[in-house]
Amino acid sequence: MQLTYLGHSAVLAKGSVSVIVDPFLTGNPQATVKPSDVKVDYILLTHGHSDHIGDALEIAKNNQATIIAPFELAIYCQQKGAQKVNPMYIGGFRRFSDSFCVKLTIAHHGSSVIEGDKIIYTGNPCGFVVELDGKRFYHSGDTGLFLDMQLIGENGLDLAILPIGDNFTMGIKDAAKAVEFLKPKKVLPIHYNTWDIISADPQEFKNAVKTSCEVVILKPNETLNL
Repeated sequence: MQLTYLGHSAVLAKGSVSVIVDPFLTGNPQATVKPSDVKVDYILLTHGHSDHIGDALEIAKNNQATIIAPFELAIYCQQKGAQKVNPMYIGGFRRFSDSFCVKLTIAHHGSSVIEGDKIIYTGNPCGFVVELDGKRFYHSGDTGLFLDMQLIGENGLDLAILPIGDNFTMGIKDAAKAVEFLKPKKVLPIHYNTWDIISADPQEFKNAVKTSCEVVILKPNETLNL
């Protein structure tokens, strides 16, 4: 399985199926990929904020892809024209093929879409534990640190994908603690330096991780193999 970092919180996993998480590309100052370039089977959305739902609807339409998201967010996408959605809730698990399955985890954050002067509630935010071709990765979404990350890591993780930008999510110190809880083989920092308010030094995060976990720092459109 190959995993490509697309900037901010967006990642693209390719194997027997292709999966994109939080595809914020248009308007993302870090992104080098256009929505029209993305070829995927599934779109995973951790919550409804614009820097995460991003180009999900366009990508879904272009690919006849299935949007997997918390119930309210999935229904919102359906109402906006997504033809294939799979609503889920926290703790839920579903196997979509012999090689691809998803489980939703908690995330401490918010979830809404702002349209004009209205704020539309889109359910609870989430993280995802994804199994693809025998590899398992955890995308935490936007979250603060929580002790139950220890449970998420119990079955083993090849990769944890964690925010480090602070202000809206975990910062470097808490993200390093999350690595202790999760015990992944590798960790990829995300959700930093998109804007000044979430500026962070990934090398500082690497130095803060005191376990044997490999810290992988990727620039947008760089890829790692799991």
